[in-house]
Amino acid sequence: MKILFTICGRAGSKGIKNKNIQMFCGYPLPLYTLSAIDCYLRQHRECQADIALNTDCPELSKILCSNTKLSVHFIQRKKELAGDLVAKKDVILDTLLEMEKEKNTSYEMVVDLDLTSPLRTVNNIQCLIDKMRSTQADVVFSVVPSRRSPYFNMVSKNNITNSFERIIPTNYTARQEAPEVFDMNASLYTYKCSHLKKGLGALEGYNEIITMYDTGILDLDHENDLLLMQIIAEYLFLNKPEFMLIQKNIPTLLV
Repeated sequence: MKILFTICGRAGSKGIKNKNIQMFCGYPLPLYTLSAIDCYLRQHRECQADIALNTDCPELSKILCSNTKLSVHFIQRKKELAGDLVAKKDVILDTLLEMEKEKNTSYEMVVDLDLTSPLRTVNNIQCLIDKMRSTQADVVFSVVPSRRSPYFNMVSKNNITNSFERIIPTNYTARQEAPEVFDMNASLYTYKCSHLKKGLGALEGYNEIITMYDTGILDLDHENDLLLMQIIAEYLFLNKPEFMLIQKNIPTLLV
């Protein structure tokens, strides 16, 4: 059965202006996501797939749908799905339903790649899909090892005592004693179609994780984040062939 790859992005953004169409190490940011999908499909010729972009941003549509050689299906973002508080799973579901109708087909799973996570590898996508197939999970998503732990070295203020205390009260004296925790980096998700159609999200039902390179993802909330991520990217492109592959493939996509 087919895989549906989804890319979702709104016009405008909070924090970094026009975040989804910023330049990143010489190319528009969204091309790294499209290149990762293309590299995966080139290495897996047996994989039948569609790629869909859900957006209300004409510039983003031009970058991914008009200016590349790949067949990227444009799904117009509905007004009711364009607000700040709309859950991304609802946008992914809308994309799935529109593509099923447009292509008159069904899909094995939906793989969503975040536009603002340019530092991912083919192996990350492969591990995600393999984990979904091997475990029959409802959702598989990407994480990185957390550098802090709510069981050990994260604190919040107690409004009664006005003192700071561990978020999760424990008696651990070393971090190694605490349960292993991860940061959800929002780079990759894959969903069973039936799970999405029930209106359920990543932390509902049975989920699994894949672990990504721990400095490969930063949250792009401020201009400095974009600068720092580009510094990390330049190092990875020079020293890690699996990251270099994604960038070097971008020119082959352009018309």
